[in-house]
Amino acid sequence: MTIVIVNYCTAALVVDCLASLVDEITAFPATKVLVIDNASVDNSEHVIATAIAERHWSDWAQLIPSGFNGGFAYGNNIAFRAAMAEETPPDLFWMLNPDTRVFPGTLGALLDFFHSRPDVGIVGSMLFDGDERPWPFAFRFPSILSELERGACIGIISRLLRDHRVPRSMGNVPEQVDWVSGASLVVRRETLEATGLMDEGYFLYYEETDLCLKARHHGWTCWYLPSAVVLHIAGQSTGLTETAFRRIPGYWFDARRRYFIMNHGRRYALLADICWMAGHMLWRTLRRFRSRKDRVVPFLFRDFVKGSAFFHGPQGR
Repeated sequence: MTIVIVNYCTAALVVDCLASLVDEITAFPATKVLVIDNASVDNSEHVIATAIAERHWSDWAQLIPSGFNGGFAYGNNIAFRAAMAEETPPDLFWMLNPDTRVFPGTLGALLDFFHSRPDVGIVGSMLFDGDERPWPFAFRFPSILSELERGACIGIISRLLRDHRVPRSMGNVPEQVDWVSGASLVVRRETLEATGLMDEGYFLYYEETDLCLKARHHGWTCWYLPSAVVLHIAGQSTGLTETAFRRIPGYWFDARRRYFIMNHGRRYALLADICWMAGHMLWRTLRRFRSRKDRVVPFLFRDFVKGSAFFHGPQGR
């Protein structure tokens, strides 16, 4: 296995993530780690390189500067191509966010699962949040109905469309799912070869969803593995978390639009946009009559419309 960590201005987190891997790699010494620095504008390269040298991790960890911040898929593909060009390329790639910590035994659980299931192309971990509380979710592929549910976020609609909601609450046994979080995602080399690596048209978000969908089209299954546990301090690079009501950056809307157009066509993307907007307007209307006012993400409706398939194609603005 080769572990890939893509960094942008989060060097201290990368060092902590590498430290959490020491015992795992001691148990499985064939494992290597490639850290891709996506042209950080701080001193990330120096901090990471110094930690690898001073802590004697250079036998298994390597820093590769990308020279350009092309996004998450771009950074991972640099590592994939480098490892695939080796005389003995790895069978598996484990994409880890820099803001993760690996729990003991996780690497072994992932290796055992892939060894026992040759049909499996992608596996995602059980995640814990920064307060070490379980975050047991995998996901369904986005659809027209899921966009209506997400835009409305109204109890009765969410209940009626519960089988179409993107997030899935998971149990304590392995289960096949549509897609898993890219914060901790393991993919077979054969699956990457079949799908053509990751789509670098995504800067950030939706790239793992796209990868899992392409893998399914090529006959590979995707699984959620709760025995593989990773702590994830979400939003450290992007500033986006579930509780931070900040303006959503344009690349999120670009990624969403690209996913729908590239995988389902422009007409489907337009219908998905219409459903989200209709649901969101219904939510805003009902909000006027509530005594408790839910918080609103700044400029959300305006930014959504501007970033929709009504005004742009899949390539961006």
